[in-house]
Amino acid sequence: MKRKKKVLVLLGSPRRKGNSSILAEKIAEGAESEGAEAAFVFIHEMKIEPCRSCYACQVPGSKGCSIDDEMQKLYPLMMEADAWVIASPVYWFTMSAQIKLWMDRCFAFPAYAEDPFSTKKIAIAMSYGGEDPFDSGCINALRTFQDAYGYVGAQIVGYAYGSAMKAGEIKKNRVLMAAAEELGKKLVKAVR
Repeated sequence: MKRKKKVLVLLGSPRRKGNSSILAEKIAEGAESEGAEAAFVFIHEMKIEPCRSCYACQVPGSKGCSIDDEMQKLYPLMMEADAWVIASPVYWFTMSAQIKLWMDRCFAFPAYAEDPFSTKKIAIAMSYGGEDPFDSGCINALRTFQDAYGYVGAQIVGYAYGSAMKAGEIKKNRVLMAAAEELGKKLVKAVR
């Protein structure tokens, strides 16, 4: 029997039912329709400290990050997952602090497995205020994801992003909701 493909959904909004979370859930629905199993992590409620730049994770024979916090629960989930969905609202012209904090702690991820990023397939879900993804800062965040994951060899399969301010408002954008679901299907198909 084939193992189900695993998708880890990282919700980086302080609102559980915020617009970026809704997009991520729609991506997960698409992934599940292709037989994948989705697990959700609400980063805002986790106790994750900032990187201390101690470099303990970078020395030969390292056992991983030296910070004993809830990020230690995430590293195994990140390793087990075939794909990640990263969801963030735009805050002050880039990704949320929750996602940036998580990304900074990914510096230690290679201490847990050899070349762990190269097998990951990634989908990005973002919401922003205003009408323009450029002047809202959404594009800044997307470029950060492109640069970071290009550098470590992970593949971004696609993006779902759109304008919405009030929680849940993104649902009105039916074209975007359908595109997010299709992205979930594409994400799973990209996993080998």
